[in-house]
Amino acid sequence: MFENIHHIGIVVRDLDQALKLYEGIYGIEPSLVYESPGAKSKIAFFPVGECRVELIQPLDDDSAAGKFLRKRGEGIHHIAFAVKDIDKCLNKLAMEGVQLIDKKSRKVREDERVAFLNPKSTNGVLTELVQ
Repeated sequence: MFENIHHIGIVVRDLDQALKLYEGIYGIEPSLVYESPGAKSKIAFFPVGECRVELIQPLDDDSAAGKFLRKRGEGIHHIAFAVKDIDKCLNKLAMEGVQLIDKKSRKVREDERVAFLNPKSTNGVLTELVQ
């Protein structure tokens, strides 16, 4: 069902400061930096081998990332797995009793659909599916 790890999401207070760490110290260039109105966040993706690291700076305290930052501070927010057919995967997981945050996938960019699984069903880890 899962093809590979697509990315690991990390919430940061200051994306510009985090960019200095990843670009300057780690020597990794971002493949994408953008503002997501839907997530109310500023986001940067860094390719690392076959995987990516997603840095997420909340732009709104009431966004999902903003609530996470307020409650837990900076750190790993979620793990994302690549899937071939996200809606088929969601249906199968629901039939297996996995609690879904998103019953249907949603479009985040022109060529990408995502959905989240409830951490209550995934050993406390927020899990994202990406197609």
